[in-house]
Amino acid sequence: MKRNGTNNIREVAKRTIAVEAAAINDLQQFIDADFEKVVELVAQGKGRLVVTGIGKSAIIAQKIVATLNSTGTPALFMHAADAIHGDLGMIRQEDIVMCISKSGSSAEIKVLVPLVKNFGNTLIAMVGNTDSFLAAEADYVLNTTVSQEACPNNLAPTTSTTAQLAMGDALAVCLIEWHGFTAADFAKFHPGGALGKKLYLKVADLSKQHQAPKVLINSSLREVIVEISSGMLGVTAVLDEKELLKGIITDGDLRRMLEKNVATASVTAKDIMSLHPKMIQQDELAINALEMMRRNDITQLLVMDGERYTGIIHLHDLIREGII
Repeated sequence: MKRNGTNNIREVAKRTIAVEAAAINDLQQFIDADFEKVVELVAQGKGRLVVTGIGKSAIIAQKIVATLNSTGTPALFMHAADAIHGDLGMIRQEDIVMCISKSGSSAEIKVLVPLVKNFGNTLIAMVGNTDSFLAAEADYVLNTTVSQEACPNNLAPTTSTTAQLAMGDALAVCLIEWHGFTAADFAKFHPGGALGKKLYLKVADLSKQHQAPKVLINSSLREVIVEISSGMLGVTAVLDEKELLKGIITDGDLRRMLEKNVATASVTAKDIMSLHPKMIQQDELAINALEMMRRNDITQLLVMDGERYTGIIHLHDLIREGII
């Protein structure tokens, strides 16, 4: 494809994706007894999985480590070049070491592998050449052989690193299922940002930031307007003398009432309120409140503690927290 020839750009991009997709699909044949044993060893190990590599494989190793740590499997990245200049000290006796390499025969790998073996740590090879030095020395081999790189010169690591990444994800997901790692567990490791908030932020965390607007069922129109205005939420709950919820009044209900030109002096909350308001329990996740608002095309929900009204959660609360 010439530099200025745009006609083939889409074809080249599609071919790249097709080549890499086929390579990932072919990995299924390499999910063997060694893979199964690696999952068992890491899952039952008392130490960490130390993942190492050189070049592009080192970058993939960092991603695998990040995925494992965030899903409950303690892992550590060690650059193969730095390892032989002091970083080997991070390896503990109970750790398992996984070395990632396409060729399995780079100079750094040939220096590093005997040192790890001398420490007595179990060595896992994630390697694209099962006849390599690394594969021969490893206790277990995760085969990431690919037939070709997506690079037109069959040189730049493209398909091979994609295969490494997919194999690492397969390992991580198996460990997730082994440990029964749940969304609640995931939230413990992701407390920051919108993702974390979706997993742990409760309705009560937001509704308690407001006063709980409420009027009695026989409150006057003026009292209703004052309560809605003071809360600045565009809504108030309507309760009876026993503090039981009877309905809801929104600023829209007020507008519709005024459009009817009724005699406002005698209007009470009971005359305006809507029955059967949409409610959510205070211990529900805030993201569930958002889903309920979307389903019903509304901007607020009454928050309940069992049968007791405790407040309001508004769409603006969710926007402010970055959940939307």
